[in-house]
Amino acid sequence: MKRIVLVRHSEEPGDDHVQTTLEANGHAVTTAMPFKGETIDLENVDGAVIYGGPFNVFDTDKHPFLDHEAALIEHCLGNDLPLLGICQGAQQIAWHLGADVGPVESGIREFGYFEITPTAEARDFLDRPLFLPQNHFHTFDLPAGAVHLAASETFPNQAFRIGDKTYALQFHAEQGPAGFRRWQERQGAPYGTLGAQDRDEQDRLMEAHHAAQHAWFSGFVTKLFG
Repeated sequence: MKRIVLVRHSEEPGDDHVQTTLEANGHAVTTAMPFKGETIDLENVDGAVIYGGPFNVFDTDKHPFLDHEAALIEHCLGNDLPLLGICQGAQQIAWHLGADVGPVESGIREFGYFEITPTAEARDFLDRPLFLPQNHFHTFDLPAGAVHLAASETFPNQAFRIGDKTYALQFHAEQGPAGFRRWQERQGAPYGTLGAQDRDEQDRLMEAHHAAQHAWFSGFVTKLFG
């Protein structure tokens, strides 16, 4: 049993595929929300997941809790502990390692289910293209020493790893249908923006691809965290 901290940037139910897989595997899972002033006891962490959120990773003066999360990233990197960053969390890892993060000049985004294609170096990570949930308009460059793992048609940097235990994923493979529907129904959902799918297309792709998404991602989480 490992002590895994889940760092969240919003108050959502713990029904995502990360938390449910870790709990099914018998790990001691705790949630921390530094954006609310909560702290992380680094001495009681055997691994971590940093979720997505609405914060610009470079706005540390405006959001000083991001520095606290950076200490967690450094702790995991320095102690060879499993670390998974998702969307904003992936951008935080990239930024911490010196890469540029931010929106693309065109203003395009991905909101929906988009095909993710593995690179040649990704055989042990993802062995075939999959349609996976997305909800972002920022992206990251690859930090020094990163292994590029996946791309989409619009955003070439969709995943990378550092060493064997740190993974950064721009896409939201953790998000099941219930979670994605919360995004669809949220006030201000970015329908009609450049790159966003309409709801009918999202629902069609969700129905067609969620089973494969869940099977792959639960296996990946199990492999990374045990």
